[in-house]
Amino acid sequence: MSTNIVILDAACANPGDLSFEELEVLGTLTSYPRTPPGEVVSRARHAQVVLTNKVVLGREQLEQLPELRLISVLATGTNVVDLETARERGVVVCNVPGYSTASVAQHTIALLLELTQAVGRHNRSVKSGRWSRSEDFSYWEQDLVELDGLTLGIVGFGAIGRRVASIAAALGMHMLVHTRTRRPATGIEYAELDELFRRADVVTLHCPLTESTFQLVNAERLASMKRSAYLINTSRGPLVDEVALAHALATNRLAGAALDVLSIEPPPSNHPLVAEERCIITPHIAWATQASRERLLAQSAANVRAFLAGQPTNVVNG
Repeated sequence: MSTNIVILDAACANPGDLSFEELEVLGTLTSYPRTPPGEVVSRARHAQVVLTNKVVLGREQLEQLPELRLISVLATGTNVVDLETARERGVVVCNVPGYSTASVAQHTIALLLELTQAVGRHNRSVKSGRWSRSEDFSYWEQDLVELDGLTLGIVGFGAIGRRVASIAAALGMHMLVHTRTRRPATGIEYAELDELFRRADVVTLHCPLTESTFQLVNAERLASMKRSAYLINTSRGPLVDEVALAHALATNRLAGAALDVLSIEPPPSNHPLVAEERCIITPHIAWATQASRERLLAQSAANVRAFLAGQPTNVVNG
């Protein structure tokens, strides 16, 4: 009998520019662009395999899916699944680690360069006619910052943090790192979290969201940073107290911030940071290069293939 495979929110990873062929050959595939909470159970009721990116599979949903045997999360983080309930019900949960390392590191550096060099801002000013009206051959709309010799504070030193460090080193930056597990590494200096915030010219976040990291960027740590410093977050929105960050920017306590993630996504129109001029916000796209999404789908298919062969991989609730 063919395996029923359901993708609950395919548009998150594949809005139509990629193929699900590797999954289609593994069973009967049903793909939904998006699934509202009230339709999760009806759409997944007869599935043995479910793939989800942001659609929540909590206890309430899992208890109504007796045929379910595998949940393959189309991401690295698995907070959308109740892992304990899945384990109790004999449902294997797997994820896709490492697929977006290069893309997230690249986006982090892009945000860093936009904060300090303002390429996009100056392009917009030229297109609006300011250069044509200028009395001088050159102008700049904000202070331009040279990164050579500055200190980059990296919170979290997994694969993404290490990749960011290697790129930043090529720009001449000094690396100050806070991590739970310190490994021997050349060209970096380890520091406690509060020291890192005090000393860094730029702080970039690359740690998971846990009880201990929730709002680790709070009013106190923001107040301890240099007034000329920048904050970058391409990790998880709730790592930052966004109200405190908005206040720090509005009161010139911080030079700028760049965020690819927010605590609520999409954000409400009155979000305190959306209108803040010195806060660059991108719509959670650091992971979303085509190469990254191709790896995500290929590894997701490999997860399903391995499970069907009796050798599950990337299991997070074993």
